[in-house]
Amino acid sequence: MAQFPSHVTSLNVKPNENFSVKGNLSSGQQMSDLLWAARSSVACFPGTQNSKFTGNHVLYSMELPPKSELKITVVPDNPNDNFSLYAYQIGTTNYSTVPDLNSCVSCEADYKWDYPKRGKTQDHSRSVALNAINNPYNVVIGVVGAESSISGSYALKIELVSAITNNATQKPLKIYTATAQKGKTLAYAGNLADGVVIQNLSWASKSSVACFPATQNHKFTGNQIIYITEIPAHSIMDISIIPDNPNANMSLWAYQVGTTSTAMVPDLNSCVSCEADHKWDYPKRGKTQDHTRTVSLNAINNPYKVVIGVAGADGLKEGKFKIQIKVQ
Repeated sequence: MAQFPSHVTSLNVKPNENFSVKGNLSSGQQMSDLLWAARSSVACFPGTQNSKFTGNHVLYSMELPPKSELKITVVPDNPNDNFSLYAYQIGTTNYSTVPDLNSCVSCEADYKWDYPKRGKTQDHSRSVALNAINNPYNVVIGVVGAESSISGSYALKIELVSAITNNATQKPLKIYTATAQKGKTLAYAGNLADGVVIQNLSWASKSSVACFPATQNHKFTGNQIIYITEIPAHSIMDISIIPDNPNANMSLWAYQVGTTSTAMVPDLNSCVSCEADHKWDYPKRGKTQDHTRTVSLNAINNPYKVVIGVAGADGLKEGKFKIQIKVQ
């Protein structure tokens, strides 16, 4: 077979971009033969857990590039629904589909625990992770109803962090000059609709930049607008963005380089420092977060050029905002 069968939905997941698709167990089928999962050459889940995989199986396929890490999460729309999840990787010329799977490179599964695990908690979501080092792979994902469940809507979320970059053509960046003045707070109005997507975000996770990790790339996949200003010596600069719509999810980054430097993303190899702020994945003890984002930079003995990026999260491409630059 030169391709997966028709009941396996192909997903076009791009490296370093956030991906999500909606689905329902009703589109799948029950699988009477689960022996494949307990084979030593597959080792996905033991036969004692078969009851967690007796409902409908909805199958998806995708490609896993080399030098990549893959996290797959299924989130049932109804928190009371009991779902399970598995994913296995095979060679790029292999299209084996369960239950006719004799072997695989690796298989991971997640399902409702039988007992609590010390120091851990579990909600209604399920997650598995796979990785590729030197070779690419085909990946098959199974979203399953536990205890013979055959219906229930869900979101399938995929995070693909890869050294392989998005090769889409980069449109010219939208760059504006923003004056900063010590002892004052100056504000400028903007709209993401005037910006462009920065196709390659690998600059941000370079150790010589260290702005934000690749696992957070999806928070910078919308349109971006860039502002250039300067921080005087012996100063602290606070940069904030305030979206007009409190529901608009925006992110912020800023880096400083020498005053004569022309270094610009996405071709940024190093900088003096880089800071970013975005929506938290989890609450932080003793802290709260609203729709605003703020970063701070400082200059001691020398002035620096500061490059600021206002970005839409999760592909957001429009939305008015105000950017404030305070120097003290």
